Amino acid sequence: MDIDAIHKALANPVRRQILHWLKDPHQHFAEQEHPLDFGVCCKLIDQRTGLSQSTVSAHLATLARAGLVNTRRVGQFIFFQRNEDTIQAFLDQLNDGL
Repeated sequence: MDIDAIHKALANPVRRQILHWLKDPHQHFAEQEHPLDFGVCCKLIDQRTGLSQSTVSAHLATLARAGLVNTRRVGQFIFFQRNEDTIQAFLDQLNDGL
């Protein structure tokens, strides 16, 4: 776990908002045609943010590099899910360290 990469990823409010939406995808992305067990399609995340596809892709890539989200490719679609194990380990380390 790269603590510095996680801090850097969490420093941006858009990335924190994406993580918040991914915490409860049934509430925020119920319109998705594919099962939400796959994760959330990047296209829906793009639409929800209102930002350009390239900007959202950069945010998602930062979250993925930090280990905060997992990706899954199904055909031409890429789905994103929170990596709860990494998030919990980060929170535990913060709790223990501070």
